[in-house]
Amino acid sequence: MKGQTAVITGGGRGIGKAIAEYFARRGVNIVIVDVNLDIATETAGQIAALGVKSLAVKADVSKSADVSAIFESAVKEFQKVEILVNNAGITRDGLIMRMSEEDWDAVMNINLKGTFLCSKEAIRVMAKQRYGRIINISSVVGFMGNAGQANYTATKAGVMGLTKTIAREYASRGITANAVAPGFITTAMTDALPENIKSEMMKVIPLGRFGTVDDVAAAAAFFASPDAGYITGQVIHVNGGMYM
Repeated sequence: MKGQTAVITGGGRGIGKAIAEYFARRGVNIVIVDVNLDIATETAGQIAALGVKSLAVKADVSKSADVSAIFESAVKEFQKVEILVNNAGITRDGLIMRMSEEDWDAVMNINLKGTFLCSKEAIRVMAKQRYGRIINISSVVGFMGNAGQANYTATKAGVMGLTKTIAREYASRGITANAVAPGFITTAMTDALPENIKSEMMKVIPLGRFGTVDDVAAAAAFFASPDAGYITGQVIHVNGGMYM
């Protein structure tokens, strides 16, 4: 993977940042995409300190013009893009009866439409190279469902269908498409949960702990590596056994 270029959406913090750092330690140049330029720039600086080149790009992945600009910037800077990680995502939780159309659309636009738009632009570059790795971040709830997250679960299930379709359409161009489906991962969001809620969550995880962002990053790195060259249209569940 050394010398390759990866575009990572939602790369400024959390799982996206961990994936960026994991890739960078393997010699991959990184394009950090985030809706917050300050966060993207700060993370890109930290990535550069690991000895690779980095670039920060502000973008809303639900807007096609922004997405086109991501890849224009990446190709201008690095001449190529071998890896795309579609990690950008939001939540707007609520029971279906109380969920507004605005909250439904907002989650759909970032989580699913954003994955579509970024994949589409990446494929334009990768097809010319006849090589590419697309890694989409799904979620355990896309397979199990989750009360209060109709919009989010729908997007994460949709990401899997999109992943399989990309895999079928572009395998002949040397492009693979796979997904990572995290379970409960330790992040700032889960840290803020009350202890009783954490305890209840832990009861459904056979391994008895929350995952780490590096657990997810390792799975993404495998799909991005030459070792996964004969794997496409698949998902790795990183959930401690809560879904099998």
